[in-house]
Amino acid sequence: MAIKSCRLSVDGKRVMSIEEFKRWLKTFDADKDGKISREELEDAMPGGWITRWKGKRGIRSADSDGNGFIEESEINNLVEFAQKYLGVKILRL
Repeated sequence: MAIKSCRLSVDGKRVMSIEEFKRWLKTFDADKDGKISREELEDAMPGGWITRWKGKRGIRSADSDGNGFIEESEINNLVEFAQKYLGVKILRL
């Protein structure tokens, strides 16, 4: 699913607020358990094998309690990863 209704920056990255990023990320919570699994994160990213690698890396970088999921309290940990690997620029207002 593409990130819709976002502005594009000069460098082509999608620009959104942290709240917009959280709402977008939650659209991938397929089982509606309030957590993002590696598989759900992979669905947020286009591509083949590189997507699986990015999904694993994204979970590792954001999952502070090591349970294999990104929960509400850990979404802020995912921001740096998203900016680096998902072509997103997060505005912190």
